Parts: sequence; structure tokens; C-alpha cells
Amino acid sequence: MEYTKLGNTDIDISKICVGCMSFGKPGTMHDWTLDAAESEKVVKHALDLGINFFDTANGYSKGTSEQYLGQAIKKNIARDQVVIASKVYFNSGRLSAAAIHREIDGTLKRLGTDYLDLYIIHRFDYETPIEETMEALNGLIKAGKVRAIGASAMYGYQFYNMQLAARDHGWAQFQSMENHYNLLYREDERELIPICKQMGVSLMPYSPLAGGHLTHPGWHTDSLRSKTDRVLAGKYDDYEQQDLLIIQRVEELAKRYGVKMAQIALAWHWAKGVASPIVGGTKTSHLDDAVKALDVKLTPADIAYLEEPYTPHKIVGAINHNPAEGVVLLDEKK
Repeated sequence: MEYTKLGNTDIDISKICVGCMSFGKPGTMHDWTLDAAESEKVVKHALDLGINFFDTANGYSKGTSEQYLGQAIKKNIARDQVVIASKVYFNSGRLSAAAIHREIDGTLKRLGTDYLDLYIIHRFDYETPIEETMEALNGLIKAGKVRAIGASAMYGYQFYNMQLAARDHGWAQFQSMENHYNLLYREDERELIPICKQMGVSLMPYSPLAGGHLTHPGWHTDSLRSKTDRVLAGKYDDYEQQDLLIIQRVEELAKRYGVKMAQIALAWHWAKGVASPIVGGTKTSHLDDAVKALDVKLTPADIAYLEEPYTPHKIVGAINHNPAEGVVLLDEKK
């Protein structure tokens, strides 16, 4: 396993992060999530591979993702040997100070820990003043409940404004960005990613394999997720014909290198400066494939070949302001 620093902190993270949206009581969010025993198998295997970075959220499977992750870690490794990230936003009050202080306590209780290594705002909150959110997050760090803070999918100007507000008040700034990014979706290369790199913020993208589209030839499979995940279809199906050209090139390079398609798709992330892509596998073999991808070194010509067919996509991830819609329970899928 290879490791890197989280943003400008001294926190060491593996260059693969386990996405724990795959964990949780089936039927509470998705039908394909893993129960407690199967979740523990994935966590234990990840630890055996040297992966120390795990990402969950308060809204995943009604909190059972956090519960299953916490139980698995407690059984298999000392708390200070892992880096745990969780998120807040898809809850009552969104990112108000009251909501942040309430939700962190619930998250810590479900995880069975006294602190989080990384606390991430799951989206941008149009209803709460930026200063209120950033001051509340800073308070969690001062209280010892959180070691570092991060953000997730939003527009570049929103992220920049939040960072400036924190800087101007002497509060903690974001150290990571968990955004939607892969070979089939590269819209954040326009503004958000350059801003993150300018500020030394670590990229830890979700959906690095485009929900599985970059792991196999063609578009549809017989998997339960492929058949039932409507959000996955909404994110990618409108661009099936254009994106199949990219998938074909991933397949071609995989054959040339003698590796799996997933390994080509992940190797592209590290070549682009990503710190730790979030791999949300439901099988231990998915993690094996991800670790092997660290050995794949793409050339500049390979990268150009993979990227050349890309066409602009509609924004998927960042939320537009529409007060009439109210709070969406959860719209991010790894």
C-alpha cells in the first residue's frame, strides 16, 4: 500500500479509501448494501491490504453504515491506526450550527468513537450563512471531536468562499474535497479541482469507476445494483452513446497492459493528482483489484487517449438552489 498526507495535515491516508455507502441494512437506502457480517469482511480485508482510510456518512442506510463500520473497526484494529471520515448535510437543519453539533454526536455514537479524523460537509447549504457553518466546524476541532474538515460536491466559487471565510476568521479550513470525478465525468476540471490544488486540498473523489461503468465492456450488467439503482442511471444513462467510446478505450488499454479495466480507470486518477479515490466495492476482490491498480503507471499518451473522446456533461453532484424542493434525503451514490 502507498500512503499520502491528507491536505496540509499530518494525517497519513492510504491512496485508496473504502467507500462505506456499500455498508448498511439492506432496504433502508438500497437493496444491494452489505449486512454487518459482510461489511466486516470487507473492512478486515481492507485492513489486511494496508488500507487505513474509510468514508461513511450520517445518511447512509439510516445510520447503519456508520454502525457497521464502527463495529468492524473495533473488532479488528486499534482506533488510532485508521482514518475515519463521515459527513453531514442530508439531515434536519442541514449545516446550521445546531445541526452540526447535534449530528456529530450521533455520528460518534454510532461509530463508537470519541472523535472523527475527517468531518465532511456533504453539500453546500444555501440556507445557512457560510460563517455559521465554518465557525461550528472549527468548534468541533477545538472540542477534540474532529481532527480535520472537508467538503463534498459543490461549485468552485462556493468552496473558495468558504475557505476564505475560514481564513479571514482564523478558523480551520477544508483539507479534502470529495467530489464526483471519473473518466466519464470531468466537469470539475474547469474550476473546483484547480482551486483545490492551489490550496493544497486533497482530492478524494466518489464514483471513481462511474458506478461500475468503467469496470466492464458495454453499458448494462446483470448485477442487482445495475438493475435497481435509479440514481446511477440518472447520473450516466443520458450520455451512454458518447461515454461508450471512453469505455472502449479503457478496455483497449486494459488488454494492452494485461490488467482489469478498473485498474486502468483508477490509475488515471493517481496520474491526475488524486490523493485517494473512494472505492465502494461490495466484494473483497474489488479491493484486491484496486490495490493492484497502484502498480499501473499510465503514460501521458495513455492519458490523452483516454480523455480525448470526452464531451461536456450536465452537472451531477453540486446542488442548485431551489428552496421549493426542501431537503433531499440523499442524492450521492458512489
